[in-house]
Amino acid sequence: MKKKKNKKIGDVIGKNKGKSWLYTGIVKDHFFHPRNVLLDETNYQYDGKGIAGNPLCGDIMALWIKVDPKTQKIKDCKWRTYGCASAISATSMLSVMVTEKGGIAVKKALNLKPQQIIERLGGLPELKFHCSVLGLDALKEAINDYLKNKETK
Repeated sequence: MKKKKNKKIGDVIGKNKGKSWLYTGIVKDHFFHPRNVLLDETNYQYDGKGIAGNPLCGDIMALWIKVDPKTQKIKDCKWRTYGCASAISATSMLSVMVTEKGGIAVKKALNLKPQQIIERLGGLPELKFHCSVLGLDALKEAINDYLKNKETK
């Protein structure tokens, strides 16, 4: 009886002849020390909320934003993600990107690309590209929620 080899897929084994693939230091840092996490939104005052998920991998992301009404820049971004290290790191980095340097304009935030998040993280495995997409989907939902709420005021 032949013994089957355990074949590892995804981000466990890299393309370089079975060498282990390691997350970048930036990904590890955002996974072990995520920025702007919101564990309980009960008393958090926000202007827009968005939720995105992928039923195939199980990642679910919720994201809340506060927008400066005068500048239309995102002044605060909180999030909660149920998912893998790539999902947590990508959402953490996204929250930093939209709030750093005084915040990003709402219109500019709508044009962010997954590649920009991945670049700031120093890379993600190809199979984890969708993690950066989900964060942006949640951000777009939050912006749309903000714009809808702004119109009704």
